[in-house]
Amino acid sequence: MTNAALSDSATIGRINVIPAILQVISETTGLRFAAVARVTEARWTALAVLDTFGFGIAVGGELEASTTLCNEIRAGQKTIVIDQASQDETYRDHPTPHLYGFESYIAVPVLRSDGSFFGTICALDPLPRSLKGSAIQPMMEAFARLLSIQIESEESVQRTEIALEKERQIAGLREKFIAVLGHDLRNPLFAITAGAELLSKRLTDERSRTIAEHILTSGHRATQLVRDVLDFARGRLGDGIPLNIQPCADLDQALRHVAGELQRVHPARLIELDIGDLSGMHCDRERICQVLSNLIANALQHGDEQGVIRISARIADDDFILSVHNSGEPIAPAIMAQMFEPFSHPASDAPQVGLGLGLYIAKQIALAHGGYMDVQSSAAAGTLFSLHLPLVRAARAAGRTASP
Repeated sequence: MTNAALSDSATIGRINVIPAILQVISETTGLRFAAVARVTEARWTALAVLDTFGFGIAVGGELEASTTLCNEIRAGQKTIVIDQASQDETYRDHPTPHLYGFESYIAVPVLRSDGSFFGTICALDPLPRSLKGSAIQPMMEAFARLLSIQIESEESVQRTEIALEKERQIAGLREKFIAVLGHDLRNPLFAITAGAELLSKRLTDERSRTIAEHILTSGHRATQLVRDVLDFARGRLGDGIPLNIQPCADLDQALRHVAGELQRVHPARLIELDIGDLSGMHCDRERICQVLSNLIANALQHGDEQGVIRISARIADDDFILSVHNSGEPIAPAIMAQMFEPFSHPASDAPQVGLGLGLYIAKQIALAHGGYMDVQSSAAAGTLFSLHLPLVRAARAAGRTASP
């Protein structure tokens, strides 16, 4: 079969009702061979077959279209009904009944919705049958209309599936490209920031030192963006955020250091810490600090500038809970549902900073640890983002997670 015929055969094969249609036709007419055929100018191809007397054509079988009556149906798009070919004035001298050895025959055209010809539903038998003037012809023509609808429906589904698969492949290539690009950008960015840091320490001219410090700040910012993109790509490509889970005796100090750095960058904002005893923690310290940094950055950008940002870290009921609270306008329910999706931002009049990946990455880090992120927001209570990390799962993960 040609590729087109193979595609048509696959389409017909997915229409579950066709075997039942052929069975009804055979039982109603008494014709022991029934088929759905794709008919082109050159070929007659069997796409579905019911053969109870050994006519000898199976699914995929092909005939020269010019030797079949279906070719005449293709040309005229009219049903042909024969009770007894040897006695029929039109067909007793026709070569086709003699060639294929049938007496009784019926075939109806299958037309697409645009009027184009697809093929036929046909049935035949070596013995004569009474077919003309009965309800058999309208029944088969109704089956042909139903089949046309089913064929177009299946073809539409196939086109949709092909388009979706193509989009998945394109999305996969796009995300792989992002990952490779982000990885390759790290080395030049490291050179830029290292050079700018060296210059800022050695330059004596105030204007030159300011320029070097500006380059250093921009380099750090670009490095963070690249890191976010890499984490995003890892999460989307299915590998997940890589972890290096270790005992973290100094996690409290690391969290204080993160908050302190952001406090120095935003001296006008008030950040309060309530960090309890975190001994016994097993986690990826750098990743947990990254979560805190992202949550504080989110609170700084979207919270009330006059309000206090409160950070809490504690162990309660075998759970590690890290939370960041800020006052300000509550998050709308519609936005809340998309809060941890990539490239999303909470509603705010403040200018957007970054790619909108901070909360998404925080969620991926939580999931990689076996935990989850939570957010609560109301006008009365403000907004509270929380990381919940079950300690038992973290300890188990430590035994099976390799360092990246």
